[in-house]
Amino acid sequence: MSTLRPSLLLRRALLLDAVVSGANAALMVGGAGLLAPRLGLPSALLLLAGLALLPYAALLLWLATREAVPRGAVVFVIACNLLWAIDCVLLLATQWVTPTTLGEAYVALHIVAVLGFAALQWAGLQRSALQAR
Repeated sequence: MSTLRPSLLLRRALLLDAVVSGANAALMVGGAGLLAPRLGLPSALLLLAGLALLPYAALLLWLATREAVPRGAVVFVIACNLLWAIDCVLLLATQWVTPTTLGEAYVALHIVAVLGFAALQWAGLQRSALQAR
């Protein structure tokens, strides 16, 4: 597996994603019962999503602090962000749940945030590859 020295942009994008994902995980795990009625989302969904974010945030933090990172790990992170955005779109589009207006905004914010992280991480990955030449 090839490794590369992360550009400052990539390092910061991974770190910002780690902080936001970790904070969101703590919010969803710790407050699923309180958030569920306000967001119109099942507390089990919030809890499971929060639990899924914990190891993801840890991976991001680990990657952001490495001298060299596996290129495949960064591609995996970008793919996870894209998949999260698709899942959020499907959650709203399928009407599997009936979120409140606040819940719709919360899910929409996830979509915007993770697509932004994916774009920053992709740009950072490209910049890292250019620096290696």
